[in-house]
Amino acid sequence: MKDKGRRPEFLIFGSPAIGEEEIAEVVATLRSGWLGTGPRVQRFEADFRAYVGCAHAVALNSCTAGLHLALEVLGIGLGDEVITSPVTFSATANVIVHVGATPVFADVDPRTMNLDPEAVARAVTSRTKAILPVHLAGRPCDMDALLEVARRHGLAVVEDAAHATEARYRGRPIGSIGDLTAFSFYVTKNLVTGEGGMLTTQNAAWAEEIRIKALHGISRDAWKRYSAEGFQPYDTLLPGYKYNMTDLQAALGIHQLARLETNLKVRERHWRRYDEAFADHPLLRTPAPVDTRDRHARHLYTVLLDTERAGMSRNEFIVRLKTENIGTGIHFTPLHLHSYYAKTFGFTRGQFPAAEWIGDRTVSLPLSAKLTDEDVEDVITAVFRVLER
Repeated sequence: MKDKGRRPEFLIFGSPAIGEEEIAEVVATLRSGWLGTGPRVQRFEADFRAYVGCAHAVALNSCTAGLHLALEVLGIGLGDEVITSPVTFSATANVIVHVGATPVFADVDPRTMNLDPEAVARAVTSRTKAILPVHLAGRPCDMDALLEVARRHGLAVVEDAAHATEARYRGRPIGSIGDLTAFSFYVTKNLVTGEGGMLTTQNAAWAEEIRIKALHGISRDAWKRYSAEGFQPYDTLLPGYKYNMTDLQAALGIHQLARLETNLKVRERHWRRYDEAFADHPLLRTPAPVDTRDRHARHLYTVLLDTERAGMSRNEFIVRLKTENIGTGIHFTPLHLHSYYAKTFGFTRGQFPAAEWIGDRTVSLPLSAKLTDEDVEDVITAVFRVLER
């Protein structure tokens, strides 16, 4: 391919696409005088319920809060075990520790990078209480197989859908399949509220408990206490948390959600261009094709570098791309190799070979609805320049 030379400005990895509608809604929120949890959060929750097709959606300040509350309402605690993937962000396992339970990792399918259901089945013990699948990069896990394991052993299924807002499994939206599902709206995600998340469920009792626990455990939130209806006293029902979403965040989310399908089409176009450019490259492995019955949320475009043949480590590859003004990400270094988990639970290299093989080689290239076609071509050019050297 023709060498275009070094990109003049740094391309930030994960920079969000923010439209004028979001900006106007934030300004209107500021002028309204109501900045905390209020009418815009309620609207965002209603819109999200309709999008996912779930009975209940509770807006929170993060996906982490959602995962934490999901485990709490299931009664998971000291002495219990939760099986999850080692190829994920630390929050997935941290929340298991927060409730006093033990994280148990199962290896991943080297092709999809998601939990291997057979490995999950082997990891089940008498102490296992839940399976926590991670829809990595936006690719839906093999939910039928995981649900079969869960049903066989009487386990709950809590989905980490931080990457997977638009994902569908066998035509069903992620968020309407497992017992509880947590979504992330962090600044790099497909739907952005800066910080924020959503927890979905079909269970009304769980949803009510989550809503109470998310705001200090009190019986009425501030919107209901101080609105035009007049002051209403509240009661502390549970020792809750400060996990609520604000109207300022929801102001972004309302319009981000409305444009989600349009933005997905942009990322799908960029994805196809990457696939086309790198399909036959001898030093890179591109993402596996998606089952035609499913839909990938296209959150992360991850390539696997053949480090042996390339003559450089994955980290060296990332540094060299940075010199070409291309930002990248790593998703992820397997959690069992992180200091806390290795020291606390005795994990060592060699226990989860597929996860480790991926973790040593994975690189996430820029993929955002904000990217132009020229930006994508700059990424492709930089990758080829680095590898040709």
